[in-house]
Amino acid sequence: MLQKLLEWDRETLIYLNGLGVETYDTFWSIITNIATWIPLFVLFLVLLFRKFPRQEAVLKFLTLSGLIAFITSITFLTKTFMARLRPNNSEDINDLLRILKTPTDYSFFSGHASSSLAITMLMYLFLRKRVFWAPLFFIWPLLFSYSRIYVGVHYPTDIMVGALVGIASAIFFYFLYKQFIAPYSMSNHP
Repeated sequence: MLQKLLEWDRETLIYLNGLGVETYDTFWSIITNIATWIPLFVLFLVLLFRKFPRQEAVLKFLTLSGLIAFITSITFLTKTFMARLRPNNSEDINDLLRILKTPTDYSFFSGHASSSLAITMLMYLFLRKRVFWAPLFFIWPLLFSYSRIYVGVHYPTDIMVGALVGIASAIFFYFLYKQFIAPYSMSNHP
């Protein structure tokens, strides 16, 4: 079973990565860069502080900060423990790929997928009742995650598991916020 999954993972990566064309390489190289998304992070902060009273916005921001620290740590620990080579560093596949980036750390699971989906999901949960276009937030992690396959540095399962971990982490932090922080914030008391 595991062998079939790894084979599917390899073949799917080769196929999806092979769909890339030189014309779009610059676009996907920009998309995969975290700095490209700084305006979105600023938008998230602006929305938090415009849509909620100051104290509530600060508490939501602190919850988001805790989530970012958690997802960064769990991703690093998992990558170190699993020690799965990235496709760009694996001699049995790298000559079959279009490689546009060459990170040297490990592959499983994708930090781009886990962090972008964690941040987006938590922001969506916080803002969905106040920003009618909040579902559009999810365009970011979809592009960001797919870019990792396009540039040849992650297998599809790296992305899928990272996405699931990110979403589950965001839901957990939202639960913690609703259960332990929101009931005691001054903006929820008359």
